[in-house]
Amino acid sequence: MQLSAKEKIDLTAKWLFQATGILIIAILGGIFFMLLWNTIAFLIQVKPLDFITGTQWNPSGSPATYGILPLLVSTCLVTLGAMLIAIPVGIGTAAFLSEYASKHVRNILKPAIEMLAAVPSVAIGFLGIVVLSPQLGELSNQPNGLNALNGAILLAIMALPTIITVTEDALHSLPPSYKEASFGLGANRWQTLCKITIPASAPGILAAVMLGVGRALGETMTVLMATGNASAFPKGFFHSVRTITATIAIEMGEVPYQTTHYYSLFAIATVLFLFTLIVNLIGEYYVNKFKKYQAA
Repeated sequence: MQLSAKEKIDLTAKWLFQATGILIIAILGGIFFMLLWNTIAFLIQVKPLDFITGTQWNPSGSPATYGILPLLVSTCLVTLGAMLIAIPVGIGTAAFLSEYASKHVRNILKPAIEMLAAVPSVAIGFLGIVVLSPQLGELSNQPNGLNALNGAILLAIMALPTIITVTEDALHSLPPSYKEASFGLGANRWQTLCKITIPASAPGILAAVMLGVGRALGETMTVLMATGNASAFPKGFFHSVRTITATIAIEMGEVPYQTTHYYSLFAIATVLFLFTLIVNLIGEYYVNKFKKYQAA
């Protein structure tokens, strides 16, 4: 059967898009396989329990120690601090854009927020060192403010565009009948927002939060510049910390090839990969749940 020119174009486009989709899956699988292969090579030389529960990371020491726990706790501490700042600010800003801002203000503020995502992380890290660090140093009576709180504030700034944009879309996509019913019962705008709009948009808001967490977990340059890079077990937000991403960035360029130290960086990268993958899968789950809820 002879295909027409239009059918040939459609068939070619179909195979092209299918090939690109398979290529993306293959690339992701290749990255995971590479990480897993080198992680196995590391775990053959270092006991998995020592790697997971060890409280010291000192690959150049004598003897060398490869405890990921301080790096993992530091990463979680900075991410937690960032979310404690970014979630209320992000949801509040999204609620303002969706419910209170005029069209003129929204048309100015929303693109400005989205442009914040385009600021290079190295620029935000530099501002953290020059502007924020001295203030935090005075607040904590320390020589400098290169600590977990500094990194958390900067990561919160970087996660805000994602949280605000996704949350505002979730609030804006709510069917008008919800608000109309609330207003018809005598509720004001604030009561409608707190008791109707936000609870009904909870899946979309949770998806925004999870995507923001994933953004904070994977950031490298900002935490590398602003957290002090101390690999000791963290004692609080005012102490210097070193995250997993910063450790990989600092040590990978100088580590000898195919040594235990070399393989250890792939091992912590695998841990970060799994953490980020789980967070993103949870976020995607709630995004899809929100879409199905809106389509119902």
